[in-house]
Amino acid sequence: MWQAQHVQTLLTQHGHEVSLLGMTTLGDQILDRALSKVGGKGLFVKELEVALEDGRADLAVHSLKDVPMELPEGFVLACVMERADPRDAFVSNRYANLTELPSGAVVGTSSLRRMALLRALRSDLKIEPLRGNLDTRLRKLDEGQYDAIVLAAAGLKRLGLGERVRTTFAPDKMLPAAGQGALGIEVRAVRQDVLDALAPLAHNATWLAVAAERAVSRAMGGSCSMPLAAFATLDGSTLTIDAAWGDPDGVLELVCARASAPVRDLASAASLGTHVAANLRADVVARGGSIPAPDSTRGDA
Repeated sequence: MWQAQHVQTLLTQHGHEVSLLGMTTLGDQILDRALSKVGGKGLFVKELEVALEDGRADLAVHSLKDVPMELPEGFVLACVMERADPRDAFVSNRYANLTELPSGAVVGTSSLRRMALLRALRSDLKIEPLRGNLDTRLRKLDEGQYDAIVLAAAGLKRLGLGERVRTTFAPDKMLPAAGQGALGIEVRAVRQDVLDALAPLAHNATWLAVAAERAVSRAMGGSCSMPLAAFATLDGSTLTIDAAWGDPDGVLELVCARASAPVRDLASAASLGTHVAANLRADVVARGGSIPAPDSTRGDA
């Protein structure tokens, strides 16, 4: 709802009249199982697409990391807005950072990506599942069920809970998920009027970066069942992207890849992401790992 209200405010400033249609998705309702076990992050998107299709809504605002690689026929990603803080946040009532945690400390997260990266940083920690909305996750921490939890910094800051962040992980230590911190707006492709209204909200540098990140996830078959990270930054016209793959079984060490190249448009940004994914996949296979064939219907990791 914060995200929707944010877009509402910006569109209102551009002279549009906007009302909100609050909805609860299946992803919001299933809180007792990991997303990787119940259909992936696309669970946060489907009901909103139905509302677009039947005309109840003109646009849907998503956390971009929840949006599947390929949208259904007739739908388009109309706008990617300027990215907020893409980093992961370390939240704890007793410890200032990951280094301070004692061996065997319990850290909460249900993200396989975060699990793999935490394992690479501190293999002696006990990582336990953590689902629910932000308030629920923080309450479980406050009740003592965890020594620390890892959350998206952007979500905490957007809801005025930035003071709960003890420290943020540098991207080179805890590589973000594809699209993390960015908002994407989905519309029906035939709604040129809505596309035109959203054009001023688009942020080109963010869109180029996430196009590369999502291309990595697409090429790797990324889903909630794959510990996959991808993060890109733009310096002038040069885009640099880092990607990492973690073994779901925790047997192989973390595999990383990086590439830089000038980019002109979304297609060239996506091409760079595909190139990085090919290098990552080759390295994983060379080390004896196995990656499933890409499935474009699944969401980001």
